[in-house]
Amino acid sequence: MNQNTSPLPTPHSGYHWNRIPRRFFEGWYYRVTLPDVRQTFAFMYSIEDPQGGQPTSGGMAQILGPDDEYLCRTFPNVDRFWADSDQLALGHWRQSGTPKLLDPKRFDQTIVEGYQATNTWHQGRLKEPNGNDAEWQYSIAPVYGWGDRQSTAGILSSLQIFEPGWQVLMAHGHATGYINWNGKRYEFVNAPAYGEKNWGGAFPSKWFWLNCNAFDNEPDFALTAGGGRRGVLWWMESVAMIGIHYRGQFYEFVPWNAEVNWVIRPWGYWRMDARNQHYRVTVTGTTELPGTSLRAPTIDGMQFVCQDTMRGSVTVELWDRAERLIVCATSDLCGLETGGAPWNETWASGCGLNF
Repeated sequence: MNQNTSPLPTPHSGYHWNRIPRRFFEGWYYRVTLPDVRQTFAFMYSIEDPQGGQPTSGGMAQILGPDDEYLCRTFPNVDRFWADSDQLALGHWRQSGTPKLLDPKRFDQTIVEGYQATNTWHQGRLKEPNGNDAEWQYSIAPVYGWGDRQSTAGILSSLQIFEPGWQVLMAHGHATGYINWNGKRYEFVNAPAYGEKNWGGAFPSKWFWLNCNAFDNEPDFALTAGGGRRGVLWWMESVAMIGIHYRGQFYEFVPWNAEVNWVIRPWGYWRMDARNQHYRVTVTGTTELPGTSLRAPTIDGMQFVCQDTMRGSVTVELWDRAERLIVCATSDLCGLETGGAPWNETWASGCGLNF
């Protein structure tokens, strides 16, 4: 069912660590797409076992930049990480000092390497030993959170029976500022921006993901879709969902209100079909690019277990109950991902209600 949307804060915006001794990670994802130059910057932050003293304890910042180039830095000191439990705000840097949200000018003057981010501001700088570097500052104006401020993964996201929790924080927004990447400066005004997060004791054993909010001739269209094999109590289940924000409406296809089917190759092809009582949708993603390997949390810490491109092609077709086409949206600036294992063959499956 479509619903009115609101830019007010989404659930799960705050930091989830409850200090209970257990394997724990939390990750945040910020993205800016620059349609004029056909490029995207995706920033991925993580903290693992923040109690410290564990082989996996520490933080990491990864960036997937222009032409799917990759930059990564680790921040091993967990006491230099901070996050707000009540709202979206976090940061991590290398030097000592009390970790907290800083005035942007003070951050710029005092932080040699690190980042800080909220729902309306994002800045940082990283430099690899090989000389590759990035520096960024931009403001964010949220447009869509997730539906009517609802949980992406439903009530299970609120309970400690689901691994991992997943929340789209901002399905669509506008970013204004700049990013310096290896000596090249990118300035932008009202560029499409996106944000999500995940947390828990384990990533899915296998997953896929499609995301885009920079569609051709459809500036008010945002897609997030994905699925995986997740742990619920003592069993595993395969689930998937599609969420679309379009012209002030939210179209949600999840296992508890829809039938969702998918056919995903190990790389290069993503196809999802879903229907509920009111709508039907088809999402097709493709790429001939090789993609870039990224790190994600595993039982043994951050490992190269997923493949991404931010330059995939996608077509989304949405129909109403009378089979009238509501919109057909296309883009070649779609984020596409497969992760986990095994990916030896095509994964075809389905979940949810039957209509």
